[in-house]
Amino acid sequence: MSQPLNGYVVLDLTHVLAGPYAAMILSDLGAKVIKVERPDTGDDTRAFPPFKDGFSAYFATINHGKESIALDLKAPKDRAVFEQLLAQSDVVLENYRPGVMERLGYGWEDLHPKYPKLIYGAVSGFGHTGPDARRPAYDMVVQARGGVMSITGERDREPVRVGASIGDIAAGMFLAQGILAVLLAVKSGAVGQKVDVAMLDSQLAMLEHAVAITSVTGAPPRPNGARHPSITPFETFHASDGLFVIAAGNDVLFARLCEALDLPLAEDPRFATNGARCENARLLKRLIEAVTIDQTVGHWISRLEAYGIPTGPIQNVAQAMEDPQMKARNMVVSVLDKSGAPAFVAAGNPIKLSNMEDPTTRAPAPTLDGDRAAILDWLASRENSG
Repeated sequence: MSQPLNGYVVLDLTHVLAGPYAAMILSDLGAKVIKVERPDTGDDTRAFPPFKDGFSAYFATINHGKESIALDLKAPKDRAVFEQLLAQSDVVLENYRPGVMERLGYGWEDLHPKYPKLIYGAVSGFGHTGPDARRPAYDMVVQARGGVMSITGERDREPVRVGASIGDIAAGMFLAQGILAVLLAVKSGAVGQKVDVAMLDSQLAMLEHAVAITSVTGAPPRPNGARHPSITPFETFHASDGLFVIAAGNDVLFARLCEALDLPLAEDPRFATNGARCENARLLKRLIEAVTIDQTVGHWISRLEAYGIPTGPIQNVAQAMEDPQMKARNMVVSVLDKSGAPAFVAAGNPIKLSNMEDPTTRAPAPTLDGDRAAILDWLASRENSG
C-alpha cells in the first residue's frame, strides 16, 4: 500500500500550530517533512506542558514522524545548508509575519526565480496583503475578530472562545488543501505558486450559516448555546441523568422523533415545517424535555437510534478517546519514542484512503537537531545522484 505523497519533500520552517498542523497532514499522507528549527530553543511548543520524561506531549502529537535540523538563517554556513535543502524540496512552509522571510532573502519573490517548481506555503494571522498584514495574531485574536466568538456560548452571556484552537487548525487545513492543489498542478507541468492563507480569513470561511443569515436579514446572529440557528430541533436536551443531543434535521426525521417520544406534534402548524419549528424553538424544547426528563440518556439514545434519529451522548475527551467507533476507525494512535516504545497518544489521521495503510502507531517526534547527520547524508546522496 502506498502513500500518495511518498517521494515529495516538505521543508517546514513553521512553529506552534497552524503551520505544523498543515505539515503533519502532509506527513501523514507520505511526504518527507524536514523541520527547520531555531538553534538552542527550536519550536516554541517544545516548552509547552504537559511533559513526559522531559518531552512535550503537545509538540510530539503535532510533529511526529518529522525530521529536525537546527539552522540559523542569518549564518552563512547554515544558509548554505538551507539553500541545498531548498533545491531538493517540493514545498517550503513558513508562518512568520510577512516581511521576515523577505528580510532573510527567502521570500516568494526571491525563491520563485531560483526554484520555479517550488511551492511556497505561508500561513499568518492576517495574510500577506491588506492593511493589517504585518500585525501579530494568535488563535484567540482571530476567533474574536473573525466573528466566531460572537456566536459561541450562551445567549446574553459573555462571548467565549471555541475550546479547540480552530483559528490555527482551520488555517492549517486550508494551507494543506492549497498545497495539495498546487502539487497536482506542478505534476501536470505548471510552475510552483505561493499559497497565502490567513487565520482570519479561515474563520470567516467557516461561518456558513452566520454569513447567510447576516447577508439576508441584515442582523448578525447571536450566541444560541448548543442550538443551531437554522435547524430545529438541533440541540441538547435534558434526560433524568444528564444532557444528550437530538439532531432532527428535516420534516421526516421530526415526524419520527414525534413517534418515538409519543408527541402528537408532527401535524401541529407551530412545528410542521422547519421554519415554524425555528420560530417556536423554545416551546418545542420544553415539550420534548417534558418527556425526556423521565428517562436516562442511555434509554433515549437507544430508543431514538431505533427510530433512525441522529442522536448521541455528550462525551468528554477521555470518553471520546475510548469510543468504540473512534477506536474502530483508528483515531487514537500511539506516538513512539526513539526506542520504539509507545510514549504519547495522539489523534489519528481522519483521511482514510482505500490504498493507503493506516498504522496504529506514529514515528517519534524529532529531538531538536536530532536528524542533522541523516539529513546532510541525504542531501549528499541526492546531489551525487542528480
